[in-house]
This record gives sequence, structure tokens and C-alpha cells, in this order.
Amino acid sequence: MTDEKWIDIRRDLHRIPELGFQEFKTQQYLREYVETLPQDFLTVTPWETGLFVFVEGTVGSQTIAYRTDIDGLPIKEETGFSFESIHEGQMHACGHDLHMTIALGALTEIVYDRPEANVVFLFQPAEEGPGGAEPMLASEPMKRYAPDFVFALHVDPKREVGYVASKPGLLFANTSELFIDFHGKGGHAAYPHETRDMMMAASAFNVQLQQVVGRMVDPLKSAVVTLGKMEAGTVQNIIPEHARVEGTIRTTDAETMDVVKQSIEQMLEGIEVRYGCKTTVDYGANYYMVDNDEDYVERFKQAIEKTNVTYIEAESAMTGEDFGYMLKELPGFMFWLGVDSESGLHTSRLNPNEDAIDIGIEAIVAMIREG
Repeated sequence: MTDEKWIDIRRDLHRIPELGFQEFKTQQYLREYVETLPQDFLTVTPWETGLFVFVEGTVGSQTIAYRTDIDGLPIKEETGFSFESIHEGQMHACGHDLHMTIALGALTEIVYDRPEANVVFLFQPAEEGPGGAEPMLASEPMKRYAPDFVFALHVDPKREVGYVASKPGLLFANTSELFIDFHGKGGHAAYPHETRDMMMAASAFNVQLQQVVGRMVDPLKSAVVTLGKMEAGTVQNIIPEHARVEGTIRTTDAETMDVVKQSIEQMLEGIEVRYGCKTTVDYGANYYMVDNDEDYVERFKQAIEKTNVTYIEAESAMTGEDFGYMLKELPGFMFWLGVDSESGLHTSRLNPNEDAIDIGIEAIVAMIREG
């Protein structure tokens, strides 16, 4: 059973979700908690709206980094919790409130019972967008601490509490947002020949887009291209001069991401000719794949065997995580933490089981002590 202290902290954090690089209340809350800990071997360095919290080890022969994300999502909460978000239209719908609480719990154990290794806790902003991992990786504090490896967790609503899951190699996919605008000439519905109909152009693009994976991508590699939003027009009898589509691209290797983007741009050139329009494409936030280091996953498995937590092998998923940028530069891994929620990630009713907090703390501390 999770200590009431951690449940209270999780609920405090759940009330104040903030979007990427706007996590001012969250940063303050985290700093105030860290200031309650013994400071003799602890250094706190603010970075943007996040924090670096460094704990000096008893030997310091290596430095281990543990990363947690701290931002929320632009989702209206519908949980009915007594501790619902106080920020209208914003919610911790991806479990980052649990992520932060677990990190604080692990930090607390490490401060009071220091390991041989140095440990730096990375409280990273903007995971959900526009992406905080890459700039944090390039920051001066990261270069100064120069961790030997880095690891992180993500809550998994589909797995039961008491279980963690990971795997060597690809865990999460390369991802890219996709925003395309179509600009033509509007006009009266009775005179379509005098217009350049952007609803038609966007619709034709949507149909053609489905050919990218089937005909442009190596069938031995995986990719997903999905449009989730289309906007065009104002009233029923005016042909729209502008249309916009929004979607996502996901691939299992970086090269395939380049192939998909090149195919989309070639397709848009054809749309411009066919429909007499101009198009602009924006790939928004791009996340590199989470590619776990085999040796560190094996060390994690060995560490978990010494605990009451159960390790199981995960499967690769087409979800995205900007932690992949850290793993691109540093060895390490990410693992799933079972939280047994009927509602999934990025939903307005996500309800993770708070008993998972203790499990996450135990898993992290075990890995830090395993080294």
C-alpha cells in the first residue's frame, strides 16, 4: 500500500497540470519539496521550467541519470476526482503526476541512503510538446553532470500494478506531427468553375495519403500515417479557399520517417498542379525512437529480481516519447509501469492505481543501486 504522503503529493500535482514550458507552479512545487530534504550532498539547478537535482554518491565513480517528465496535456478532465485539475482544459492525462511523485520518492530514498554512484534526477518539461528532452540534453547542466547512462519509466494503463515491462531495442517509434494547409480560391457554390476548391484538394490528399505506407515504404519496415483532423469552410453554400489537415507519422526507424515525409511532399506537389493551389507543410514536434540498450535492460531485469516487483517482456509500440533523444546520445532504457486503469493514456478519464507509486519507487531505487 502506497504511503499517504506520496498519494497526497500525487494529488497535489494532479491539480496543477501545465503545458510544455509553462510548468511554473509545478517547478515551484517540486523545488519546495526538494528543499525539505537534507541538502549536504544535494544540488538543485533550475533549467527552463524544469530542474536538475544532483545527489553526490559515496564513491562517485559514475553518474546515473533518472528522467521524469512534468507537463500536462490540453485535455478537459472528466474524472470527477475530488482532486480534479484546477486549470480549465488542462489535465495530467498521461500519468506525469505519478511520474513526478515516483521520482520524488526515489530521490528521497537516495538522499537518505546514498548509493556509491552519483545520481542526477532530470525533471524535464515539455515532453508532450514542443519537446524538452533534446534541449535539456544539450544544456549546460547536463554537460556538467555528464551521466554515464539514463533511464525512465512510463505508466501503462493496460498492465496490472506490481509489474514492470521493457525490452532491448525498439520500445517506442519515431513520431512526427503533421500539419498541412491548402490555399486556393473560394467562391459561391453555384459557380464552382470560378473557384479552386480546397475541400476537394484536402480530401484528395487524404485518399492518396493512404497509399504512402502501402506503396512507398519497405514492407519489411513499419509505418503509420494518420490524419485525425480536417477543417474547411464556413457555411454550406460557399466553396472554401482554405483547408487544413492535421495528423501524425510513426515509423520504426529513422530512415523510413524520411521516406514518408519525402513522399508526402511529392504528393503535395501533384495536388498543387491538379487543384491549382498552394500548400504548406509543418512537421511540428518530432520525436526520435526509444531504442533501449540491451546491456542496461539486462541489468534492470537483474535488479528487479531482487525486489518484490515482477518483470515481463514488453512489445514494441507505435507510441512516441521524446526520451528517445536522450537514448540517441546516452546508453539506457525506458520501462513500462503497470497502473491498471480502465481508461487509457491521453484520455479525459485516466485513473491510474496509486498503489503503483511504491512499485515505481522500488524499481528505480533498485536499478540505481544495481548500477
